[in-house]
Amino acid sequence: MIYNLWSGASGLLAQSLKIDTIANNIANVNTEGFKKKDATFQDLYYKNILGPGKPVIPGEHTGLFVGTGVKVSATRTSFAQGIIRETRSDLDFAIDGDGFFRVRLPDGSEAFTRNGNFYRDGAGNLVTAQGYLVELLPENLRGIEGTTFIVDEKGHIMVMDDQGEIIEEGRVVVYRFNNPAGLEAQGDNLWAATGNSGEPEAGFPGEEGFGFIRQQHLESSNVSLIEEMTRLIMAQRAFEVSSRSILTADEMWGMANQLRR
Repeated sequence: MIYNLWSGASGLLAQSLKIDTIANNIANVNTEGFKKKDATFQDLYYKNILGPGKPVIPGEHTGLFVGTGVKVSATRTSFAQGIIRETRSDLDFAIDGDGFFRVRLPDGSEAFTRNGNFYRDGAGNLVTAQGYLVELLPENLRGIEGTTFIVDEKGHIMVMDDQGEIIEEGRVVVYRFNNPAGLEAQGDNLWAATGNSGEPEAGFPGEEGFGFIRQQHLESSNVSLIEEMTRLIMAQRAFEVSSRSILTADEMWGMANQLRR
């Protein structure tokens, strides 16, 4: 087997996937609540040419192994918090700290999001930009009703009725996971629980380690353009060197094929 060609090819594929990940991060630099991802690498199988249990060169006892390249083992999501910015819209919410909002999908399943850019539907319910019901309140799995409301940092909801009276509607419930990196990305800034993430744990903002609610604020993407551009240049250089190793190996084998007695 021509190990040098295979190793170079695996490097091209791995770096290509890393560049895809970086490009997606850069594309979502202005996506509210977006969490950046990074491709992690792992070396491949090593061919045991001369193991420690076989005759070895006098004084050498480490054996002889040849690697076969690299692969992308996973795409790791960073749930580091993005910058929280003021929007002055009553329907915008940010979680300052740990936690997710729960969303009910059309098929009845649940998803979770950090993007608090919400709207009203025709029935007055609080929904995402895609029209999915936002379950800020635990009762009846619904959103906030009423036209005017205030949510304090601990999630207490005060609603003004038609007579101008202030009524406490309830308290926002947020959710967290033992291993948020195990959540499955669904697109539309939504995440689904998996066996790796664990079951969602409900709680109130500002209590037991849950983050605070910031009304009229949104959490920006946690992508740093400077960091992503630096990683992009490094991946590009690694891609170029991997392609050069394939060219060098091809030239060497070409010279070997042209040898004459």
